[in-house]
Parts: sequence; structure tokens; C-alpha cells
Amino acid sequence: MAGLLEHRGYVRFWIADAVSMVGSSISGLALQVVAVVTLQASGTEVGILNAARWLPYLLFGLIAGVIVDRYRRKPLLVGADLARALVLGVIPLAAMLDVLSLPLLIAVVLVFGTLSLAYDAAHQSFPPSLVPAELLTPAYARLEQTSAVAQTGGPVFAGALIKLIGAPAAILVDAVSYLLSGIVLATVRPRTPEVANGTGQPRNLRREIHEGLSWVYRNSTLGPLAVTSHVWFVFQGLLTTVYVLFVLNTLGLSAFWLGVTYAFGGIGSVIGATASGWVGRRFGVGPTIIACRWLSPLAYLTAPLAGDNAVGIVLLCAGQFVLGLSLGIDSPIEMGYRQSITPAGLLGRMNATIRSLNRAAIVIGAPVGGLLADHLGTRTALWIGVGGMVVQAVLLQRSAFRHARLTVES
Repeated sequence: MAGLLEHRGYVRFWIADAVSMVGSSISGLALQVVAVVTLQASGTEVGILNAARWLPYLLFGLIAGVIVDRYRRKPLLVGADLARALVLGVIPLAAMLDVLSLPLLIAVVLVFGTLSLAYDAAHQSFPPSLVPAELLTPAYARLEQTSAVAQTGGPVFAGALIKLIGAPAAILVDAVSYLLSGIVLATVRPRTPEVANGTGQPRNLRREIHEGLSWVYRNSTLGPLAVTSHVWFVFQGLLTTVYVLFVLNTLGLSAFWLGVTYAFGGIGSVIGATASGWVGRRFGVGPTIIACRWLSPLAYLTAPLAGDNAVGIVLLCAGQFVLGLSLGIDSPIEMGYRQSITPAGLLGRMNATIRSLNRAAIVIGAPVGGLLADHLGTRTALWIGVGGMVVQAVLLQRSAFRHARLTVES
């Protein structure tokens, strides 16, 4: 930890990330409540809304990776944050003018997702220019811990805030957080160049995209990790959509209790991110990530067993805690591994390829989840999602990824 604090650029980047994460944890819940409660959206419509958030990753994700490897990442981060602040401000304004509708909400989310695509591609590739290679895993662990803390307090605060001022107005808090994040990011100074050598040479978009795809999917360990991650995100998109409908509609719980269950996921993430470095060193990259993938179906197994009583709420909270724990352990180790084995000139394309196709998988899973919930019921849809999570865990365990090791120990 002390080593990270010596790098002022990383510290400012960390602060900016923390500010935006707090706001995002509020709007993440508020958008769902606006759709389900305020606009009375059906399961299919909620699925379409969730898919709209990630559709830009499917359409433009690979191109974003090329752009990040061609240009400086800091201006992309600052510009995306400031633009997202303006875009989110449309929702409370539309509510105030009484013109808020589901098509407008979907349009705003679509634009917001496009800006987030640019930000995410640059964000994941920025830390290597802020800290030395041996600090990458702890650097990503600190970011994961911050996200986990925000997920812990944010949903509960969001539930109370929504009850107090309404979901549309609560989204304004997230808009302000992006504004503050952009201002702080503008003061960050990288310790090494942000762009790979040779960026002044003639470029070929198709060739560069192909290089990124080849690196990811032809690698003996990175390939299976990426493919099974895509499968995981298909069913995570399905389960996330159905989970909100299940809690708010089937069980009839309030947005506050939905936020409480998410808060337990945040607690699990904090614990997992704190322990990730030790767990990764003790058990190795491959076995640790595979074990975390098996925790996903176990976590969601509690949801369809829950009822609209105290025991049901406990089951939901326990499931979210286990899911958060698995993600908290997994994410820093996976990010450190991916960055450590990838050449600097391919970092942007590697990150954008995996992240974009992961998010594109949600575009498939979220609408399917809504359709299944509408036609088969939320409990049956949850069971289908659990089955899908088992499939991805089996596939990763049987792949060469089980032998994965970090090339730089932290």
C-alpha cells in the first residue's frame, strides 16, 4: 500500500475513480427503479433498457481499443467523465418537465453507454502508466476495494435517497460525481508515456483490430478466460435483469431492501478485494479464478429459494455477499494477470476486446432474462441463469487456464 501512495498520479486517479463509483452505485439502482416503479416497465422493457447500456460495446468496442492504443488515455478519461455528467442530467430535467418516458430513458442510457465505452477502454489501460509492473495487482486491488466500498454503502444510501427525493432526482447525484471525477483526472500526471512507441507510423484499422483479437483468443490461457467470461456475462445480464424484477415485483419488496441486498454484495467485495493478493499468491491465478467462477452459481442459487419474509431477505443478502466476495477476489487477480502477459502496445486492444465482448454478452442476456421472466416467471428464469453459471465454470475448469500463473509476482 505504501508503494502505491508514493505515486501521486495513481492516488489522484484512485480518488477520481472513488468519487464516480459512489455516484454510479446510486444511479445503478435509481435507473432500475425509474423503469420498474415510475414508468411501470415490463420485464422485456427492463431487459431492453439494460441491453441499451451495453449495446455500444457490441457496436464500437473493438474500434475503441484501437483508439486507446493510438492516443493518450488521460484526455479520453476526462472528456468522457464530463460528457457523462451532462448526459445523466437529462433524466432529472425530463422528470421535472414531466416528459420522462421509457424511450427517452433508453436513449439517454444508450448515449451514456457509448461514453462509458470510451472511458472503460482507457481506464483499464491507464494504471500501467501510473505505477511500475510489480504494483499492478495491488493497484487494481485498491480500485476493486474502492468499488466494493461504494457498492456497500451506495445502494442503501440510494434506497433512502430515492425514497426521500425520488429516483430521477437521485440520478443527479451521479451526474455531479462524474463532473468531480473529470476535474480530478485533469490533474493526473502519468509517470511513463501513455501511447506505445511507433504511434506516428501509418495505421491500418482492420489490421490493428485483428492483432487485438488474435492476441486474446489465440493465447492458450487468455483465450479460455475471455470466452468463458463472455458466457458468464450472458447469464449475469440475464440474472441481473430478473433479480430486480423478482425482488420488486414477485416478492414485493421496496427499493430500500433491494439496495440492502446489493450492499451485502459490496461488503463481500471489500473482503474479497482485501484478500485477493494473498489468495492469488497462495493458490495461484488459475485455481483461484476458477474457484471464484464456481461461487457465482452458488450465490444466485439463494434467490429462487427466497420468499417475501425475513428469511427470504437473509437468503438474498447471503447470495449477494457470496457473489461480491467472488468478484472481489477474482477481479484484481484477473486484471493483474491480463496486464502482466500483454505487451504495452496491445493493452488497449486487449482490454477493449475482452471488456467490450463481455458487455456485448449482456446485450444478449438482459433481454432474454426479461422475456423469460415475462413468459416463464421470475423464479424459473433465475434457475435457468444458475444453470448457465454452472456451464461457464465447468468450461473454464476444463481448459488450459487452470495452469495460469502471473509473470510478475507482486
